[in-house]
Amino acid sequence: MQTAHFNREQTGLFTEISNRLSYHQNGLTDYIHEPFSEEAFKQQIELKKKHFSASQRELLVKVLQNKYTTVSTTDLVKSNIESLADENTFTITTGHQLSIFTGPIYFIYKIFHVIRLAEDLKKKYPASHFVPVFWMASEDHDFEEVQSVALFNKTFKWETEQKGAVGRFSTESFEEVKAEFRSLFANHPDNEVDDFLNHYNGKNLGEATFNAINHLFKKYGLVIVDGDDAALKKSFSLVLHQELTTQFSFLKVTETSEKLQNEGIKLQINPREINLFYLDKNLRSRIQLQDHVYFIEGKGTVSKADLITELNDHPERFSPNVVLRPVYQEFVLPNLCYLGGGGEMAYWLQLKGVFDAINCPYPLIQVRNSILIVDSVSENKMKKTGLELSQLFEDTDDLKRKYVLDNSEQELDFTELDNHYALFAEKLVQQVKQIDPNLDSYIQAELTRMEKQVSSIKQKLIKTEKGKHDQVLQQIDQIKNRLFPNGGMQERSINFFSLCSDGKVDAHLNTIYEAISPFENDLIAISV
Repeated sequence: MQTAHFNREQTGLFTEISNRLSYHQNGLTDYIHEPFSEEAFKQQIELKKKHFSASQRELLVKVLQNKYTTVSTTDLVKSNIESLADENTFTITTGHQLSIFTGPIYFIYKIFHVIRLAEDLKKKYPASHFVPVFWMASEDHDFEEVQSVALFNKTFKWETEQKGAVGRFSTESFEEVKAEFRSLFANHPDNEVDDFLNHYNGKNLGEATFNAINHLFKKYGLVIVDGDDAALKKSFSLVLHQELTTQFSFLKVTETSEKLQNEGIKLQINPREINLFYLDKNLRSRIQLQDHVYFIEGKGTVSKADLITELNDHPERFSPNVVLRPVYQEFVLPNLCYLGGGGEMAYWLQLKGVFDAINCPYPLIQVRNSILIVDSVSENKMKKTGLELSQLFEDTDDLKRKYVLDNSEQELDFTELDNHYALFAEKLVQQVKQIDPNLDSYIQAELTRMEKQVSSIKQKLIKTEKGKHDQVLQQIDQIKNRLFPNGGMQERSINFFSLCSDGKVDAHLNTIYEAISPFENDLIAISV
């Protein structure tokens, strides 16, 4: 496997805030605890050790061990869970929605990044232990975002009328979609995709996703946490109570958001007055405060006293939204660092005040690795066209134009012509000024018209020459579309199993594992 690195800022593929989070966290210190670096973990270890109690560790281990009784896993995973009882064990965390069949491939990149980061930190800080964690966003209710996936020019979509938290969706009707997915690999009777699909089961999507992720990553020691847990929610209930009664998170996020906007930083989230949902069967509705009375769509109005009583008796019915979910996660985990995509990490900049308000340490934050997979088909076409990978970050039309100019049989270098024209225009303007300065506007307009005519002639010549290179230009389109679907990042369009047309899974997982470089900020390109 060959790798190459490209500065994100020079690719044109990433947002400004994503690049700042990748390369320039020193300029964001008003919104984070400490800029991400290998050395920053030393301070973060001491901070989290101070704020994460033995009782919190005991509860976390108990919850995880109970969760893992339903699945077969590795000794490494079991050992990692047991180690969380030790004050010198910490987590490195990422999370995601419950995308079917793992969704876009960056889902896989996220998970391997925390695995590799935990491994590297163990070498740097041998006195501590680091556990990679995947946080399942099973309470999310935006099913449209996760219900489909494209693979081999076919879209698989799970159609269901179920509502509420997607992790609680019954998987009965999902079996039909799994059967369609399985059929793509039927020409490999012993393929490993079948084994994955056999483990991708459970009474609901949360359980099925838990089992599937465990199957793929258990040998790497990944620990999976499902936040939709009554015991974990109960431990967080004082914060939930504070949110219901004081709306503290809205105030804190609003203050920070104003500062970010004054710096020209685009906001990623808009806080609600109450940043909690109410969970029930087929229901995940906002909790709203209207004229001192709480209102929940699908449930109706609820008095303050009744809502607090329900919180005390059934904390699992209260679900943090995007504002409070990170706080909940950091509250129940001995976590040092959270990592995700650039847009995801950008909204963490709005949250530090919320963490400070409940005296919960704000973690180090990191933008995950982005990987560009250059398959053999694309690589062969690049060799035939003589294109370098670095050139492919250029605009497609500019790239084609440059190719034609560089490879034309007839000389299409307009440099000399442009120089002559510039000299002609300069001389003409000088002569006009000597005869009648009042004609300056007239001559400038005429020169502009002439420039357009000359440019039109150039474009006509280039177009004619392009016709002689149609095959190569079509290959440029094919390469660009394959590596940058719809002009964007490949990792947002392709699914991991698109690499598995040979039926193998473990080998392709290992390829990504090897490509991940946890302290690398650049875009990583790999040839496979």
